[in-house]
Amino acid sequence: MTSVDHRSDADAQHDHDSVAQRLLDSSEMLSYDPATEVDWETPLDTSYWGTSPEWSTLYGTPYWDEMTEDQRRELTRQEAASVASTGIWFEMILQQMVLRDFYAKDPTSPEFQWALTEIADECRHSIMFARGAEKLNAPAYRPKWYAVHGGRFYAATARGEAAYAAILVAEEVLDVMQRDWMRDERVVPFVRTINNIHVVEESRHMKFAREETKERMKDAGKLRRHINAINIAVVAYFIVDAMWNPKVYENAGLDPKRAIREARSNENHKAMLRSSCAGLMEFLNSAGLLTKASKRIYKRANLL
Repeated sequence: MTSVDHRSDADAQHDHDSVAQRLLDSSEMLSYDPATEVDWETPLDTSYWGTSPEWSTLYGTPYWDEMTEDQRRELTRQEAASVASTGIWFEMILQQMVLRDFYAKDPTSPEFQWALTEIADECRHSIMFARGAEKLNAPAYRPKWYAVHGGRFYAATARGEAAYAAILVAEEVLDVMQRDWMRDERVVPFVRTINNIHVVEESRHMKFAREETKERMKDAGKLRRHINAINIAVVAYFIVDAMWNPKVYENAGLDPKRAIREARSNENHKAMLRSSCAGLMEFLNSAGLLTKASKRIYKRANLL
């Protein structure tokens, strides 16, 4: 290796450490403790929505027009809990991937310390989501069995851009909708607070995931790029599929068969998803991870 190559490696590591240090500094200045920031004591006020109604899977359908306001609000509360449960599931996968990536690396580096900070954030977020779902009077919404087992396998095997771009996909899909919910005064206040905390702290995680993805892709060959583009798209598909558990309709007092049928054909909801992922798709394309094959999967997931 030439001295130029050595300097390039050193420069790249310096850039990594600089980004990580900025994220650490930001975390020190602006982080939240959900145990004290969220109002856990006030009883649930059912006059509020769980999400912005426009984000409901049934918004804009004939069934939505027939539902009472109480049914609509209850559906969005169940949907909010389902999204939170999916967040917990993927955050547990994320923590395993990051821990494995930084195992036995230099603990004095800002990058290592940021990785542990991110994991600590995700632990708090998962507890926050769990308590939020409980307060919404929702059951434990779990992904389908094959997604659970697939997630366990992915957590144990994904490396490099396959790990960090998958992390970014999960966080980006949540980010746009949660930004809408946290600003919407129709949404129950404690859910707005939860969304605000998650949006603020996840913005740092997304920055790190983007940097890691770009760095890992620098030496990626064509075959590796195509394989991981598909892997990441498949992860995105299962994340979106898990977000709105079909059981929310029954728990909201609706006809589940009709609700599922109309939700699956709801063009309004599909358009909301595609709009929320525009920035993500632009980034994946710039990183060389938006191939023809992966585009077909994203389209099937209504993300493109």
